[in-house]
Amino acid sequence: MKTNPITFESLGLTPKNGKLTPDQIKGVKALGCLKDKRYDDIFNVRVITRNGKITSAEQMAIAKAAELFGSASVAMTTRLTVEIQGVPYDNIPALIEYLHGYGLETGGTGAKVRPIVSCKGTTCVFGLIDTYHLSEEIHKRFYQGYHDVALPHKCKIAVGGCPNNCVKPDLNDIGIIGQRIIKPDLTKCRGCKKCAIALNCPMKAAHVADGKIQRDPAVCNRCGRCYEKCPFGVFSEATAAYKICIGGRWGKKSAMGKPLNHLFTSEEEVLNTVERAICLFRDEGIKGERFSDTIARLGFDYVEAKLLEGVR
Repeated sequence: MKTNPITFESLGLTPKNGKLTPDQIKGVKALGCLKDKRYDDIFNVRVITRNGKITSAEQMAIAKAAELFGSASVAMTTRLTVEIQGVPYDNIPALIEYLHGYGLETGGTGAKVRPIVSCKGTTCVFGLIDTYHLSEEIHKRFYQGYHDVALPHKCKIAVGGCPNNCVKPDLNDIGIIGQRIIKPDLTKCRGCKKCAIALNCPMKAAHVADGKIQRDPAVCNRCGRCYEKCPFGVFSEATAAYKICIGGRWGKKSAMGKPLNHLFTSEEEVLNTVERAICLFRDEGIKGERFSDTIARLGFDYVEAKLLEGVR
């Protein structure tokens, strides 16, 4: 079925008539079109990906769109969207319509959940969780599902596959970090002088004392490097888990996210907790403040209790 063409009017915008007004510039920004400060009417248009992943057909469509409507160049953003560069204001409706024909959308701006980012933990040798699957679920449930939900400020979410923190989850409003909970069988420990577990611990949290392997919980970051390193099977049972940090941010003001005092062992628990965090920010945040400011104002203990309600 043929749909009506996308026009400035259908987008709720006005065509160019002389110099662009601040309202026109703000209107297209809400669609993911950011003005290039070097020019009066040229924009860079953000195309949303699934955590940086697009199909070859989508890649070709974006490249063709850049040739047809922009300057034939693209750039990646820090949140893994693709920007089509050098798009004249008059070309924006036709560009959006062209992208829609390939199932692609523009956006990624405004006081709402922003595009989700994650590391390559699914395929990385150090990855402890399936970051691809979890980030795509968060994308569908919160970037797309909450697209029309207005928040006090932007909300950035990142998924890291392990404590290496390559995508800096703890510098996002909500960050998820893969963990490995080791369940040692100390009956198998022989108290080796050259303990394979201690030798493989990058944090130096493990050592042999009184003839048994011991770990300092204050130092151990649950990276799982010790898993199955003992030839006698002391560390051969483990569970994948997720740590959630809240209140991180970077920019003019920066803050490290603080971890919730609970490790989650299922994606559904994580998704439900992320939803509670977004809804708390929506309902109790003040317009213009970041989630870190909301947490500071309400108190971490209060926010944590709300997020962990029914979890433990």
